[in-house]
Amino acid sequence: MAGLATSLGSGAMTNSISEIGDAATIFAIGTNTTQAHPVLALQAKKAARNGATLIVANPKEIDLCRHASLHIQHRPGTDVVLVMGMVKVIMDEGLADLEFIKSRCENFDEFKASLAEFNLASVAKITGVPAETISKAARIYATNGPSSILYCMGITQHSHGTDNVWALSNLALVTGNLGKPSSGVNPLRGQNNVQGSCDMGCLPDVYPGYQKVVNPDIRKKFETAWGVPLPSEEGLTHSEIFDKVHRGEITSLLLVGENPYLSEANASHAIEAMNRLDFLVVQDIFLTETAQMADVVLPAASFAEKNGTFSNTERRVQRVRKAINSPGEAKADWKIVAEIAQRMGAAGFDYASEEQIFAEIASLTPSYAGLTYARIDRCGIQWPCPTEDHPGTPILHTQNFGTASSKAKLMPLSFNDSAELPDDEYPLLLTTDRSLFHYHTGSMTRRVDGLEQLVSEELLKINPKDAALLGLEDSQMVQVSSRRGTTQVKTKLTRICPPGLVSLTFHFAESPTNVLTSPALDPIAKIPETKVCAVRVEKV
Repeated sequence: MAGLATSLGSGAMTNSISEIGDAATIFAIGTNTTQAHPVLALQAKKAARNGATLIVANPKEIDLCRHASLHIQHRPGTDVVLVMGMVKVIMDEGLADLEFIKSRCENFDEFKASLAEFNLASVAKITGVPAETISKAARIYATNGPSSILYCMGITQHSHGTDNVWALSNLALVTGNLGKPSSGVNPLRGQNNVQGSCDMGCLPDVYPGYQKVVNPDIRKKFETAWGVPLPSEEGLTHSEIFDKVHRGEITSLLLVGENPYLSEANASHAIEAMNRLDFLVVQDIFLTETAQMADVVLPAASFAEKNGTFSNTERRVQRVRKAINSPGEAKADWKIVAEIAQRMGAAGFDYASEEQIFAEIASLTPSYAGLTYARIDRCGIQWPCPTEDHPGTPILHTQNFGTASSKAKLMPLSFNDSAELPDDEYPLLLTTDRSLFHYHTGSMTRRVDGLEQLVSEELLKINPKDAALLGLEDSQMVQVSSRRGTTQVKTKLTRICPPGLVSLTFHFAESPTNVLTSPALDPIAKIPETKVCAVRVEKV
């Protein structure tokens, strides 16, 4: 959000899922697509079968590499250098779309000057990728269009995650791969309604529709609609909330559908923070590890037990319909929030239905203004959809970018290494990943017997060379330690990880991975660097 909103004017996926299968080149970086987005990954596989060139940039040899023409195995945390190195090759070899840059981009001179830092020799040395491989990838992406970029949290969960996103934006812009079918910069959302949550203002600096809190005209609009004064300053990000809880500056917390006991970077810090609260309320569908810490648990309805809308990763707003009744006293999340607000004396929460709420959303959110329940009854519509006769927008930025100038901004960048690197005490680098069979902290998937039979425990993926140096065997219990904590887990010897790199998922409470991960934050997005931290591995 922070990166693309600045450079392109919107932080959402620029193109549609179905277009990926028709791309001539796909550059998938920081995404283990077959594990985290298996349905969308079918489009990438379809493109490869149809003759597209699939370039996978990932420190690990992930499953998608089986379908790739080129695997770039760069050192974790060096994405900016890799991508900007590709951009420099494109500029130096005259492969850039100069007409697109001239007519639709700004800040070109400053951006071009910044490329001097990314000469191919230094890029190869920093990333560990041969110069000829970087050049080959750059030429393919620039000349074999349309070219589509796919990325996920392997790009964003870094102390320079916003820079990573800007680098990808630069790559698409200099080649003119935006505003066209089967091209674009496409962040893959991690859950089914992450996009919708952002659209609805679940961010500290915006109201619904990404309308800025600090804009007095926007604020007045919402104050008039809601009949209450609103604060003029931005709120806190997720990580800042836990820091303030830890310092005693926040004393009560309502957690909705979140399990920071396992999911938060440097999880021990989050657990300590929650233990310091005067009052913790957890609203969830199961008694998660976090819910077990709560003073009050509010039982929520699952997706199958409620009506409403989800907005997916391609900006498609879709109906969700109640299929079964909720157990016991469980209620839809909006009803719980509305009841709390009413009992605290707040006005404006007397909604009669989900459709009434959606009508209010459309009245206040320009990108949703043309959407109604009747229009999205069957297959949904992609925003922006400004009027009721508008068909929706499968491709963003076809004519103008969503910035103040209507032009995209090319971003000058420099290399900043990860906040924590291996040393003598912690000689291995840990990155996190996901299993195809479990989701996040396992609060739902680990209650499914069939999935538990497929994968029932955490495994530390480690290269056989590293295992031999440490005297470790396959399926051996080990202790993994970082500067923040320790966890115990079985080994899985595999060449998927190169020497020096180990990998864990974070689905298993018995082996909590996030007690290890780094809380170093990106200065703009305030996202923690869970993809890179230094660890040591020892026999138990």
